[in-house]
Amino acid sequence: MADTMEPRMDLTFKEVWAAIMALRESQAETARQMKETDRQMKETARQMKETDRKMEETSRQLGKLGNRFGELAEHLVAPSIMEKFNALGYHFEEIIQDYQMGKFAEVDILLENDSFSVAIEVKSKPRPEDVDEHLERLEIIRQFKDRHGDRRKVRGALA
Repeated sequence: MADTMEPRMDLTFKEVWAAIMALRESQAETARQMKETDRQMKETARQMKETDRKMEETSRQLGKLGNRFGELAEHLVAPSIMEKFNALGYHFEEIIQDYQMGKFAEVDILLENDSFSVAIEVKSKPRPEDVDEHLERLEIIRQFKDRHGDRRKVRGALA
């Protein structure tokens, strides 16, 4: 059994040449496989880059759609919101949509009369965080109005 483990020393030139040619063919096949693997990896990288681009575009379009949905909700709420507050005795004379308070705050709808400013945030599915954010926004509005001598009472609503 030990005899079979030792290398043969009586190889002929033909056998050595055949072994070298087989090794050469094996190396050539390995090189072809590596080249194909490299090509496939480059193609996969290209496809991943294209997928990323498509996902970014889809995300951008969904963002636009979400913004449009928010605009739709605001336009559905705005026409009747002043009537509803007036029915409660507020008697608002002015409604402002997408009110920008400089770079400090933005309000979906602002109702105003001589005594009150009511900042209304419109949400299709309000979350607790939306209430917290609106309370922060109301404080910014209150401070802004105080700095500019506007003594109306600031109130908030979520519609």
